[in-house]
Amino acid sequence: MNRDLFRASRLSRREAMRLSVASAMGVLGASSSGWFEALAADAASHPGRRKSCILLWMSGGPSQTDTFDPKPGHANSGPFKAIETAVPGIRMGPHLPKLAKQMKDLALIRSMNTKEGDHSRATYYLRTGYLPQGAVRYPTLGSLVANELDDDSVELPGFVSIGPVRSINPAAFSSGFLGPKCASLNVGERTIAGATAGDGGASSLRVDDMEIPRGIGRTRADDRIGLMRELGGGFVESRPGVPTSSHRSAYSRAVRMMRSEAAKAFDLDTEPAALQDAYGRNPFGQGCLLARRLVERGVPFVEVTLSSVDGNSNGGLGWDTHAQNFDAVAKLCEVLDAGWSTLMTDLRTRGLLDQTLIVWMGEFGRTPKINENAGRDHFPNAWSTVLAGGGLRGGQAIGDTGVDGEQIKNRPVSVPDLLATIVKGLGIDPMKQNLATDGRPIRIVDLKAEPIKEVLG
Repeated sequence: MNRDLFRASRLSRREAMRLSVASAMGVLGASSSGWFEALAADAASHPGRRKSCILLWMSGGPSQTDTFDPKPGHANSGPFKAIETAVPGIRMGPHLPKLAKQMKDLALIRSMNTKEGDHSRATYYLRTGYLPQGAVRYPTLGSLVANELDDDSVELPGFVSIGPVRSINPAAFSSGFLGPKCASLNVGERTIAGATAGDGGASSLRVDDMEIPRGIGRTRADDRIGLMRELGGGFVESRPGVPTSSHRSAYSRAVRMMRSEAAKAFDLDTEPAALQDAYGRNPFGQGCLLARRLVERGVPFVEVTLSSVDGNSNGGLGWDTHAQNFDAVAKLCEVLDAGWSTLMTDLRTRGLLDQTLIVWMGEFGRTPKINENAGRDHFPNAWSTVLAGGGLRGGQAIGDTGVDGEQIKNRPVSVPDLLATIVKGLGIDPMKQNLATDGRPIRIVDLKAEPIKEVLG
């Protein structure tokens, strides 16, 4: 976190009491001294702090009917029975009981609509706001946000991706024409088969190659870095432009992070065991914990992917439930509910929820009708996303898909509409233009986008 925020902060009695109580209840999981958590909570309300975004990406396309848009009493609901939430009249799927209690901070967007039912194309569209056509390499949402909100004085990167499955469509996870400076730092990356390095817990979320190689001292390492900069300097001078300057800036920042205390953000072993248990001892749960640690330290955009769970045969497309949908959704939601609800509680306790916008989405939804394999197929016609925190208006469901969920009855929301709402909620002008590599001006979000006014207020 920016040191200026700590200097400007004074912990109030109310905040100290809140932190103390939360720690005693095991919600916050403060360190033995509690000094960092106390300062972080106070700094969260500092006027100089920018907002952050945490994207919870559901790889494979989650079933809206079994999560945030249940259809009680209709055959399309299947064996699941909807449960009540903290907001009267709004129901959720039965495997999200902890999130249901936090409905007042959630805005359910039940009327998403696209024409993209292919995993690769739909992933690109949801993550960039543009269809994959033409020669322009559009940047992913995290790169767009990092380009606007990243602070070069912060030693951590502006965009961190936890557990991504980039092999579905590498371009959908790219910084595009914004260049390497806005690219993501990837940790715990998974393959399309679902494999990941390490045990899937805290140890698999550490950044590779952060230590100096064995047998090489700091002086020698510094000499090597200096030589690299000297040799590359002539190349940069002879080829000025965004690609070369961006690459050099990204490399310099990586070196700075290696030498800084900020890199300890990736060491989850410093967190109390009880808090790690609450998040869930799995890649997604520990990823949510890491996301909290990163936004706490000033990282503007973090994404955490839920792509598979133990016993799920869909690999990196865990939500692609063409068969045995209900067993898979139950297992996925158990992981989702623990990680996401604990993340919100943790952020709220630390005074960070209003400054952190959480986005839940996948590439499309799934058919309300159940197929012959007890599964649900691709369904981009009418599906759900969720916004939480970030100072937005929660406690509401926007859009209606009727009693059967087959089509949108009112308030359709397009992908550009959703992304415009996200960036505007972060204080970014969605109509701002960036220049592509060919000099063409490209708006952050498509010109036709209309932010969801009910959420923004």
